[in-house]
Amino acid sequence: MADRLEEDYRQAGFGQGLQPGQRPALLIVDFVHAYLDPECPLYAGVEETLGHCRELLAGARAAGTPVLHTNVAFTPGGIDGGVFYRKVAALRYLHRGSPWGEFAEGLEPREGEPVVTKQYASAFFGTSLASTLTALGIDTVFIAGLTTSGCIRASAVDATQHGFAPFVVREAVGDRDPGPHEANLFDLQAKYAEVVSLEAALAHLAAARDPG
Repeated sequence: MADRLEEDYRQAGFGQGLQPGQRPALLIVDFVHAYLDPECPLYAGVEETLGHCRELLAGARAAGTPVLHTNVAFTPGGIDGGVFYRKVAALRYLHRGSPWGEFAEGLEPREGEPVVTKQYASAFFGTSLASTLTALGIDTVFIAGLTTSGCIRASAVDATQHGFAPFVVREAVGDRDPGPHEANLFDLQAKYAEVVSLEAALAHLAAARDPG
């Protein structure tokens, strides 16, 4: 069934490959305590993903790759969250100042690594992210974080629409259920992005090492 599905998409013209450019960045999307604490309704059981994301972050930093982080923070009451806040009741656990909104251990931003705070799924929507990437001369964005079916997908689609080649790192993204996780990785690979292994991502970042 899987082989037939992939062949059907290939025959329809989907799944053309993207090549990474010369100036990559790493974007870590919303890897915060809410997804790691079983006491929070947003808990997603992504501890293994956390380890892989730490490895990717270490490789990017060692290579001198620009690293950007995102988080989600709402005004109490959610007036700045609009329809999204009304649709997803669990977002109230990400009010500004909530301990569940703090970055996961080992993924805390370093000085000089921008943090983009957002209220919607895409890291690009209503934020300065595209302008920052453009100013840095970035042509390729390696994407890690949470969750595959939500903010990862939305951010990868918007990266494409802003002209940045998105490379979603398979082991470094996660979701609360394998079904939506795999379905969205399949769709991203077919239509919007390259889904690459952690090994391949680390190799490219090392090859594109910034001598400065």
